[in-house]
Amino acid sequence: MRPSDTDKPPEVARVEKIEADHRNNAKVRVRWYYRPEGSIGGRRQFHGANELFLSDHFDIQSAHTIEGKYIVHTFKNYTKLENVGTEDYFCRFEYKAATGSFTPHRVAVYCKCEMPYNPDDLMVQCEGCKGWYAKLVLYPICSSWNGFTHLSQEQYL
Repeated sequence: MRPSDTDKPPEVARVEKIEADHRNNAKVRVRWYYRPEGSIGGRRQFHGANELFLSDHFDIQSAHTIEGKYIVHTFKNYTKLENVGTEDYFCRFEYKAATGSFTPHRVAVYCKCEMPYNPDDLMVQCEGCKGWYAKLVLYPICSSWNGFTHLSQEQYL
């Protein structure tokens, strides 16, 4: 959807229904995706650059506000993409706009820092303990420390 401020990224919504109003103008019923910075909790370190939250916020818009098509992948499918295009986004949470709560309430963590996986960050594996670390965890925190083996996201998943 075309944002009101042209300096902002496009607003992304899922079209739920297409219908005509009483004057035969095309209308769309949409379910909005929120960007992390638009949520009550704000953007966090583990949110990917292309991460969106599927909200419980529905709206009716003119079909003329639709600019193009974006693809919102599941988190798992997004991490398997060989090439991420400008039209590719991912969603791993549903967001209740009124309360700021998320579903699921918890997600798996992949790092000793206890943060969920950010697909934009390189993850490395300790050769000794086989533990996974985000690139921001730069100090050895296991007794088996003897360096990192760098693995691609594909090898990681």
